[in-house]
Amino acid sequence: MSNLPKVSVEQLLDAGIHFGHTISRWNPKMAPYIYGVRDNIHIIDLQQTVPLMNMALKKIYETVKNNGKVLFVGSKVQATELIAEYAEKCGQFYVNNRWLGGMLTNWGTISKSIKKLDHLERILNDDASDKYTKKELLDFTRKREKLLKSLAGIRKIGGKPDLIVIIDTNREHLAINEAVKLGVPVVAVVDSNSNPDGVNFPIPGNDDAIRSIKLYCNAFAEAALAGIQDGLTESGVDAGVAKEVVKEDKTMDGVKKLAKPGKVSKATTESKAPAKKAATKEKAPAKKASETKTKVTPKKAATKKTEEKKEAK
Repeated sequence: MSNLPKVSVEQLLDAGIHFGHTISRWNPKMAPYIYGVRDNIHIIDLQQTVPLMNMALKKIYETVKNNGKVLFVGSKVQATELIAEYAEKCGQFYVNNRWLGGMLTNWGTISKSIKKLDHLERILNDDASDKYTKKELLDFTRKREKLLKSLAGIRKIGGKPDLIVIIDTNREHLAINEAVKLGVPVVAVVDSNSNPDGVNFPIPGNDDAIRSIKLYCNAFAEAALAGIQDGLTESGVDAGVAKEVVKEDKTMDGVKKLAKPGKVSKATTESKAPAKKAATKEKAPAKKASETKTKVTPKKAATKKTEEKKEAK
């Protein structure tokens, strides 16, 4: 519990979390969390936000510590990259594109789509992709990209999560409804125009500014990492030693590189081949000439002997 991050009022003020929406856009259900009005804008009471956010961080910490799965949800433009970054940082799951209807309540269909995605990636990454035409491969890549946008963050979740963390309740109302049906607890950031119904751990604050969303995501990720670390220490595993072992495995100390053989280009081999043929052709007639000189027919030998006898007489 000592590693659990804590948030102060100063940090929330610096991130602009106290700014709500205009008076005309407010939700009356958020009245208990509003401090006042300034320049026709609601100001959120940070004295309530701090303890509520610490309670939400404690819930994330306990869930991850007990080997639970946390699903981060945020599909608005300001939150897509941050949700994916911090969810991957703490080893949890995320949905940063449009929430598909039935992503929790109709998990059988979603799991089939994940299997289809895995099948398409095997086809595109395998050497056997030569069997398909260019048009078919292009169609496969388009389908894979479309599935990745919605399912990349939940491919390995394997079922219902133990906790859902939501940035904008108005935009992700389908996720809240499905979580309520399945009894999954919800941690959510609620702005002055949000509906806090169905949220078990509300965090009153600005859900539109990038700085505010970054502070939320960073605190959520640190709470999850603290839960992982404390869970490992309680199970008898030293997290620091585990990290050192992983780093040592990745180094290449003591490994000797093999000497690479020199590359032989086609041009050199082709130039050597005709040269060898020419040399053999030149040597061949020389051998024939020597053989003709040494060979003497029997008729010539007889004529030579008769001539020698005549000269002797």
